[in-house]
Amino acid sequence: MDLNTLYHRTVECWADRVNAVTDDQWDAPTPCRGWTVRDLVNHVVGEDRWTKPLVDGRTMAEVGDSLDGDLLGDAPVRSALDAAKEATTAVAEALPRGGTVHLSYGEEQLGEYVRQLAADHLVHGWDLAVATGGEVRLDPAVVTEVAGWYAEREHLYRGAGMVAPRAVSHGGAQGDLLAAFGRDSAWGPDHACLAAFSAAFGRGDVDAIMALSTDDCVFEATGPAPDGVRHEGAEAVRVVWEQLFGETGEPAFLEEESFVCGDRGVLRWRFEWRDATGEPGHVRGVDVLRLRDGKVCEKLSYVKG
Repeated sequence: MDLNTLYHRTVECWADRVNAVTDDQWDAPTPCRGWTVRDLVNHVVGEDRWTKPLVDGRTMAEVGDSLDGDLLGDAPVRSALDAAKEATTAVAEALPRGGTVHLSYGEEQLGEYVRQLAADHLVHGWDLAVATGGEVRLDPAVVTEVAGWYAEREHLYRGAGMVAPRAVSHGGAQGDLLAAFGRDSAWGPDHACLAAFSAAFGRGDVDAIMALSTDDCVFEATGPAPDGVRHEGAEAVRVVWEQLFGETGEPAFLEEESFVCGDRGVLRWRFEWRDATGEPGHVRGVDVLRLRDGKVCEKLSYVKG
């Protein structure tokens, strides 16, 4: 496939999915750990805004921090579509000239840079689609092109920490490519629930935690040893979280890892606080969760002891 055609198709894939985002979805979680829909779109808009200066021969130092921070403003869809249009025009004009671009790791061939951009738009287009209930099927011809290019570079991406550990493929060329990029192609409402649940604990947002829990939810605490205490029903569980976040000095939950398999989820975390004297403390633990209809119905907690 002609490289400009490949790149243009991946950007179109991305733009179609951005155009379908509704006003109430910008804070929704995505398969990109720690990123909301807005974070994800802002990331790709940043790539699109960087494209023209780089293919025009400018260095990263010359661009500086002018493209840092929020690039979406009050009109995120319009901002994303405008950035995509600018990028595709710049690439179409630059590819016939060839040459190199200045990237963070040094000079790179223009064609290689454009293939990197194509892969990012394709995979992030899928990320956005599953996060917002959009079209998740990717163009098979584009998947084949990107997969062929990426096969020789996967170890470099993973070694540089640019992608998550390889996931289990659920079959097909698209599933294989997503797995190679560290994505679970079965990502759905339960995955979104777990991501939002973890983020709510990170913020100490009790209302959000309970909104993501069923009315008959169960929480089994880590102590006292050896069996902990079981709390049943949303009202009883809410009391526990209100006490934890209201009576603990500077409480903070930090996610270390999470995954979903069937109706079960696992969340590894680190909980930090300060005692009455200001001294910091922490424990590391894991939640074994049961999920139902996109909510948490059971949370069994264990800590290293």
